[in-house]
Amino acid sequence: MKIGIFTALYADEPLEKVLKYVSSLGYEAVEIPAGIGSLHLNVDQVLSGGASSFKRMVESYGLTISALSDHAETQLVLGPLDSSTDDVFRGSPEEKVKFGIERAKKVAEAAAALDVPVVTGFVGSVNWGQWYVYPPKNEELFESQLKLFAERWGDIMDHYAAHGVKFAHEVHPQEVIYNSYTARRAIDLINKKEFGFNFDPSHLVWQGIDVVNFIHEFGDRIYHVHAKDVEVVKEAVSADGVLSTGPWNRRGRGVRFRVPGWGDVPWRRVITALVEVGYDYVLSYEHEDPVMSREDGCEKAIAFLKPLMIKKPLEKVWWRGKPWQFWPVAASEPPFFVARRHGRFAQHPKMLIRRVSP
Repeated sequence: MKIGIFTALYADEPLEKVLKYVSSLGYEAVEIPAGIGSLHLNVDQVLSGGASSFKRMVESYGLTISALSDHAETQLVLGPLDSSTDDVFRGSPEEKVKFGIERAKKVAEAAAALDVPVVTGFVGSVNWGQWYVYPPKNEELFESQLKLFAERWGDIMDHYAAHGVKFAHEVHPQEVIYNSYTARRAIDLINKKEFGFNFDPSHLVWQGIDVVNFIHEFGDRIYHVHAKDVEVVKEAVSADGVLSTGPWNRRGRGVRFRVPGWGDVPWRRVITALVEVGYDYVLSYEHEDPVMSREDGCEKAIAFLKPLMIKKPLEKVWWRGKPWQFWPVAASEPPFFVARRHGRFAQHPKMLIRRVSP
């Protein structure tokens, strides 16, 4: 696995300045925001012949592009379609849906042109509040959202398949696909290998979901990973609960996102599980910590994650096929016995072990 970074945290800076900085810290890949207005990538320029020069520029800093992000625009495929998304696109609900679908497809084309295998984003939700089955009609309405999801995103995934690109939805509040149950529904409803997940443990931990269970269930559909932590704040959650609202940096929030290593995500378990399911791509650091500066986050994230990277999984059990002989050790003897092996000594608490030549 490689450690990458989502460059949206420096959306106000020129991309080359960002690439120079993050590469100097040891990051190996970048996830680049591709929405209209992004200072880091212009999709139209990429599709008008600029792909090769853009890719060379990124590679000149020793980096690869792990994904193109289109979170805000793909949200409009389902919604919300009210004034809350006017900053993304201003228009009627029908116009917003059309825009979201067109942009989702266009960013896939840009990813293909750049040889980037995945687009990260959101699937959206007409009304996420309908997850709660009160009023009772909400159960039926939420089910109708899932059917609409399958219809619109199934068509989009055909376009992705035609360009050899995958879409990685970030399982997240405000999305119709927001937990393990709805993630399974999404896979069953679409049933296309192009649709998968941008695994971000921070959105699962505060819901009480075991992130390792999620990895084991959806491992073959995890196409990208966000390295972001979350803290259920012990001194605040008893008063605020986990459905915190108000300013992002409000002291007293029951839940807040953190730099990896500063929250409740069990990173050793997460990385172990990712290796177990065969994920060997990028952990993309996303900075949303309300306590630390961007620079603190960038520096501390890679310092924490780098020692945890498993460079190569075990391919063969090294002791398999070795002939050994065992003798019980009397209870009165010391709690170990030394045995010679390959010119060295090993100890076993209950058995005398002797290596026997074939």
